[in-house]
Amino acid sequence: MSINVSGTEGYEDSAESLIEQWQDISFAEHHEPITHLIPTRPASILDVGAGIGTDAAALAAMGHTVVAVEPVDALRVAGSRQHPPRIEWLDDSLPDLAILRSKRKEFDFAMLSAVWMHLDETERHRAMPIVSALLRDGAMLVMSLRHGMVPKGRRMFDVSAEETIQLASAYRLRTVLNVETESIQHGNRRMGVTWTQLAFVKDGT
Repeated sequence: MSINVSGTEGYEDSAESLIEQWQDISFAEHHEPITHLIPTRPASILDVGAGIGTDAAALAAMGHTVVAVEPVDALRVAGSRQHPPRIEWLDDSLPDLAILRSKRKEFDFAMLSAVWMHLDETERHRAMPIVSALLRDGAMLVMSLRHGMVPKGRRMFDVSAEETIQLASAYRLRTVLNVETESIQHGNRRMGVTWTQLAFVKDGT
């Protein structure tokens, strides 16, 4: 499956090194710009592009119910082995999230961490209404956009905050956070990689 999913190029082949690398990343440090937006009461949370589940596990430990979507087999298997069984893992992917949508769930909070830049323009336009439809009114969507050198063998696009904000606004997603940050990974920092952290609230009809 995962080898054919657009945007996952290079991840299966380098999964072993990525798993080791990602295990050292602190949830609190990685998501410091958005931690104040995470629900304080138990909530239904969606983590798209969950990797090995570092974020999903941290959110589950806060008492949330988490659905972790990860299309790369090696990463998803590693995550499901390492983390609590109460995380629901799905082999699914953007832009369509067909398996997730078939479950007819709605979420209070969704994370797209280091995911959106793997979609081309057509895929981004297809994905945004789908992501919005998965959120309850008043729910929060947080996402990060990567800027800088693309690692060899990966498929990434330099997506601007402005484009993303404009696209989100067409689907009732109102911007509440737009900040630029450095990468917390030393190798990425040396390459000049930066991130845009965005957050949106879904307005009611």
